[in-house]
Amino acid sequence: MEIDCIPFKETKYFSTIICDYLEEKKSLEPFYNRFPNLDNFKDQIIEKQTSFSSESRNLLHNALTEQYKGLCISKETKENIALLKKENTFTVVTGHQLNLFTGPLYFLYKIISTINLTEELKQAYPEYNFVPIYWMATEDHDFDEINYFNFKGKKVSWNRDASGTVGKLNTLGLEDVYDVFVSELGSTTNEKFIKELFKEAYLKHNTLTSATQYLANALFAAYGLVIVDGNHKSLKTQLIPHIKNDVLENTSYHKVSETITSLKDLVEDYKIQVNPREINYFYIKEGLRERIIAKDNLFYVNNTEIKFSKEAIVKEIDSFPERFSPNVICRPFYQELILPNICYIGGGGELAYWLELKSFFNTSKVPFPMLLLRNSALVVTKKQKEKLNKLDIKVSDLFLKQNSFINKKIRKISNINIDFSSQKEQLEQQFKHMYDLALKTDTSFLGAVKAQEKKQMKGLDTLEKRLLKAQKRKLKDHVVRITEIQNQLFPNQSLQERNKNFSELYIEYGKELIPTLIKVLKPLSGEFTVLTMD
Repeated sequence: MEIDCIPFKETKYFSTIICDYLEEKKSLEPFYNRFPNLDNFKDQIIEKQTSFSSESRNLLHNALTEQYKGLCISKETKENIALLKKENTFTVVTGHQLNLFTGPLYFLYKIISTINLTEELKQAYPEYNFVPIYWMATEDHDFDEINYFNFKGKKVSWNRDASGTVGKLNTLGLEDVYDVFVSELGSTTNEKFIKELFKEAYLKHNTLTSATQYLANALFAAYGLVIVDGNHKSLKTQLIPHIKNDVLENTSYHKVSETITSLKDLVEDYKIQVNPREINYFYIKEGLRERIIAKDNLFYVNNTEIKFSKEAIVKEIDSFPERFSPNVICRPFYQELILPNICYIGGGGELAYWLELKSFFNTSKVPFPMLLLRNSALVVTKKQKEKLNKLDIKVSDLFLKQNSFINKKIRKISNINIDFSSQKEQLEQQFKHMYDLALKTDTSFLGAVKAQEKKQMKGLDTLEKRLLKAQKRKLKDHVVRITEIQNQLFPNQSLQERNKNFSELYIEYGKELIPTLIKVLKPLSGEFTVLTMD
């Protein structure tokens, strides 16, 4: 096994705001609580401990006990659920959609980052307990985002009509998906395991929530992972005053909007990930999840005939809090309200929108968690590594955009100097003399000099590009080989973890896959991991 690490910024796959956050830029400090280094967790623990009640712990424990009924639960997970009742127990959370068969590979990296951080924290702070949590996004309704996974370059899709929250969807039609998937598999031990895992999860459970819970539990129960479904009435009773505040006072809208303005004023390149609505809750019933809209002193459920007066919606919130589903702005708040959480682990896009939320948390008097970028990894097979060595390709070069990657390699292996940088420097010096001459004689001559310089520089650029193109044709076989290996490791010219499904790696490495990733991925390293596995 061989491990290489690359700073996230050098990969060019992470946004400016995330790179600045990782560098702990002073300008971003107002938008987060504490930066996630090991020493800072002590104060985060104390802050959360003083604000999270024993009543909330009991509610959480009882809800989880109910949610785990009927599921084969490991000793480690059972112990962690019991620990949540203790005042010295805290959680580390990651969240993910209910993607079919986990969706992209980074599903594994999110959960492994979470498990590994709890282990590091226990070593650093043995007087406390730390429980890894996977928060299932059962209340989402974007079915088209989750109804497929990629396998060996093909899209395996679950095609059906869907409405309401995805967690409540029945699993009808997944028999056909199973047949399609199995037709792509062989009969090795690892492939048999993958077949059985899909079958047990999706053909023997009635809803997408229960199927996903089974799947995540089957993969990670040995590490004590606790899986939470927030779509639960007793848990949402704690949210009642905050739902009212959002619906009637629009507090989250005002506070997040102010923060977005502040972020925009910092750096023009900061992309705003999500924008708040005046009301940041959906109304949900069987087959329904629609926005709540206020108009003319009434509250309407979008695309329905349902409407409420102010008094009626307050009564509805009090009586049926489970019918109110937080959107992307309020879901993080709900999570932190009901969990003794100290750290949220997510991808770059997730952390970017969490950075919009701190002021809203402060106003609502709920501690803002520490934010940690999840581990990212590129897994390289032994054969691929041998090919990279044979082609003299550095791992860091693979992260280049394909055209830049090809150009760099062609320049390196060509027996002709295709880099005209020295000629351009000489030309600049010649024209500098011409500028000096024009200033001493006739300043009106400056425009003509500049135009001529531009023309000749453009001519050198054109010659360089033509020569490079000619060398590409001459070295066509080499270009084919280097692009082939890059396409294998960066499918669709994107990160492997955003395209491949974990099943491809499991077929290659079997039951050693997850233990190896657990061993290798370091959540506080702040670097992208490149792993060559035997």
